[in-house]
Amino acid sequence: MTERSKKQLAPAPSVDLVALAEVVERFSTKTVAVLGDFVADAFQFGDITRVSREAPVLILKHRETQIVPGGGANAANNFAALDAKVIPVTAVGEDEAGDSLLEFFRQKKVDVSGIFRVKGWTTPTKTRFLAGWAHKVGQQVLRVDYEPDKPLPPEILNKIKSMLAKSLKKADALAVSDYGFGVASPQELGKILSATKRTPLATLDSRYRLTDYKRAGLHSATPNEGEIEALHHTTIGKNLTELERCGRATLAEMKLESLVITRGRDGIALFQPGMETVHIPIHGSDQAVDVTGAGDTVLAAYTLGLTSGATPLEAAHLANIAGGLVVMKRGTATVSRAELLEAIGSSVSGKPS
Repeated sequence: MTERSKKQLAPAPSVDLVALAEVVERFSTKTVAVLGDFVADAFQFGDITRVSREAPVLILKHRETQIVPGGGANAANNFAALDAKVIPVTAVGEDEAGDSLLEFFRQKKVDVSGIFRVKGWTTPTKTRFLAGWAHKVGQQVLRVDYEPDKPLPPEILNKIKSMLAKSLKKADALAVSDYGFGVASPQELGKILSATKRTPLATLDSRYRLTDYKRAGLHSATPNEGEIEALHHTTIGKNLTELERCGRATLAEMKLESLVITRGRDGIALFQPGMETVHIPIHGSDQAVDVTGAGDTVLAAYTLGLTSGATPLEAAHLANIAGGLVVMKRGTATVSRAELLEAIGSSVSGKPS
């Protein structure tokens, strides 16, 4: 191992946990606009009855269906769970999945005036089939994705732009959650942010085109390691030198003030211009129950941390704690402000969270 690698593996700088709790307490005073692709995560639960005579497949007796926010909708839901005021700006189809997402956020008392309905357009939906014996936890056996077969119409994109510009006038932060379905545009976002007199802190989570946003004027981004590997056509794994190269190149190209790379069981890596990379070990167990939507939780916690006065290091610790909590829950889940405060309090007292 090189001296550089040894230095990178040094313990992460400690943070004042009491100060972190004070930051979390301020979450409820913040307003966040969320621009992104709203996805419906559908879970079909069934009990295994027998093996089919027609083919070597299991026959499931349907028990229940759950539809919860996914993608950008899960990011918005995480902001709401952390007690921030959320202004979603997006589009959904005039279909059952779109109905479910709208009703979910209405029940959460979230203003849905910025969620535009699109006739003839499919709300992106990820349907997971979970099979199990009676009284046993179901395991995912199949996923079926339903995606739009055409782009959003120009009139809807114009409504999204107008609503975003309006929302930024009263938002403390903007979180962009780009899952590739056309709601967010790097070029249009850059124009809107540059024309905004009161520019909020802006963060990004983009599945496929992170560096397309390099001229948008963003503050921070929170990609996962797989997305960074795809961007740089490489494999990182345990190669910290390669992680350092990719992180520094991305940070410089996008002209960010901070870059957080989530690394699964290897925790989080925080990059800032002119500062040493900080590696934060995973919070809690490294045996995740379900990683679905964990990146949305990290985006929400990191954005709110920065907006509430935390340094990038403090915000990264908050995001790491929130991510460690959410992966211990099944399905597409969130972390509440109370849960985050409890975890911080347990760390202060030395008790396991």
